Amino acid sequence: MASHAAEWSQPTPEWLSLQQAALIYGVSVDTLRRRIATGALPASRIGARLIRVRIADLERVCRPIVVDQRSTHGRRA
Repeated sequence: MASHAAEWSQPTPEWLSLQQAALIYGVSVDTLRRRIATGALPASRIGARLIRVRIADLERVCRPIVVDQRSTHGRRA
């Protein structure tokens, strides 16, 4: 029987568990929980235990640091 894996593509999820988000963004689950507690990271509780965060909110909170390559003031080569 032929595999149909290539024909069935899964849509990108909009929500992630804290464990998934921590793994993808390289932070701890506790860090995400602290961001949620301070209100910096919106989250939704599903039932009594499940907490989910939106990828768009994670991208907003975990934005990259822009470094100006022209400015090397104070650095030695």
